[in-house]
Amino acid sequence: MRENYKTVGELAEAEIIIQKSRFIGHAARAETETEAIEFINSIKSIHRSATHNCSAYLIGEHDSIQKANDDGEPSGTAGVPILEVLKKQGLKDVVIVITRYYGGIKLGGGGLIRAYGKVTTEALNAAGIVERKLHHLMKISIDYTWLGKVENEIRQSEYLLKEIQYTDGVDLYVHIPSEKEPIFIDWINEITNGQAEVRCFEKEFLEFKLT
Repeated sequence: MRENYKTVGELAEAEIIIQKSRFIGHAARAETETEAIEFINSIKSIHRSATHNCSAYLIGEHDSIQKANDDGEPSGTAGVPILEVLKKQGLKDVVIVITRYYGGIKLGGGGLIRAYGKVTTEALNAAGIVERKLHHLMKISIDYTWLGKVENEIRQSEYLLKEIQYTDGVDLYVHIPSEKEPIFIDWINEITNGQAEVRCFEKEFLEFKLT
């Protein structure tokens, strides 16, 4: 299971006019090829009167699924430039659709490549880039007598306290980076003189905004 990767933060779009052609870049997260195709089809449905709806997507830990579609533009001038921007930025699980309404002025091969690359970058800027980091949600079970000390130590640490549940004892749920589990367990045992039960409750990704 991958631990850290970059992807788009949210669904977004950006519009640019280049030589009278209207370009609209749409960016979204897609964790499966089905999601990517559904997003592309939804944009095509909205912009069915557009001259082109070019697209690319990059999915999987090792970019195992990647497709580029020129949708009628000269071969290699739209889909591939979009895909190359995604690769250059090191993104995962992302789909881009660039809608073009032709304005009457031909851009030529080089102009198209630059235009589609630029609009892709603008769409990504609008969506924002996040880093998804795999965290372990640790469950710490302690007696009430340890609550004040343990809670205080956690709140002053780099770890993220998610919630506290009160039953016969106290259960604290804390997010920690996956690679720090052994260090965290030793730390809690040191704080409580070995009186805590510490285990990984579940694994989940937390997102941190980069742009």
